[in-house]
Amino acid sequence: MHALKLVLRSVTRIAFAALLTLSVARAADNEPPSGYVALFNGRDFSGWTVPAGDNGHWKVVNGVIDYDARSESSGDKNLWSAREFGDYVLLLDWRIKETPFTNPKIRYILPDGTYARDAQGKELNLTLPDSDSGVLLREAGKKVNWYYQVNIWCWPIGSGEMYGPRTDPNTSPELRAAVTPRTQADKPVGEWNHFEITVRGKTVSVALNDKTVLPGATIPDLPSRGRLALQHHGGERDGKWFVSPSLLQFKNIYIKELNAVPAKSEAKAKTKQP
Repeated sequence: MHALKLVLRSVTRIAFAALLTLSVARAADNEPPSGYVALFNGRDFSGWTVPAGDNGHWKVVNGVIDYDARSESSGDKNLWSAREFGDYVLLLDWRIKETPFTNPKIRYILPDGTYARDAQGKELNLTLPDSDSGVLLREAGKKVNWYYQVNIWCWPIGSGEMYGPRTDPNTSPELRAAVTPRTQADKPVGEWNHFEITVRGKTVSVALNDKTVLPGATIPDLPSRGRLALQHHGGERDGKWFVSPSLLQFKNIYIKELNAVPAKSEAKAKTKQP
């Protein structure tokens, strides 16, 4: 009997410790690690610019940013940061909620960033469930707003690629290969994934779930500064999706600026006479 009591006490202590650990882990959501600043506070869109006329499709639900891909904005539907950033390390958790759209035009991407072809030389198309979003690293200026993005989707190549430079016909073979993921590191649909994105000068590197997918791609025309964004994607007609929707959630969005100019020094630099 005494031995049984000891076993029960031990099990109770282990169970309590497990619950305590889980509680601490949950409490840590949207609390930045040392050296980082939270871009999302878990409560509202402070520090973000919700698209004008969105009508509540970008929303905060239970401590996460939730999007249903149905923004009613007549303009840009992406969720942009209020601030611009130069060089930084961005940490971000994301998950695809569901994939109600079946995409008939998913490509088989080769390691060099080109598409696989069949025996007749035609590009292979796969039909698979798909959702699509991404992290826009800096505003694209004269290019389309999604050009400098780290992609999130269900394609076999995996998330973490830079779709704009990879598909640009003017991209060199070396750069096309550099912006193509080295491995598929995504977790199954419905599970949380973790990005670590480093933007230093014109070079972008990406780790997904602690696996390096882009060791370092140097984008010649990457802007030096700009806002970042969570991407809208998708289209609906007669209640049915005809383009992969960005049915995603985001949380734990933290940034560490690299070589940032302190606010006072920046102000002095602006007022300094030549």
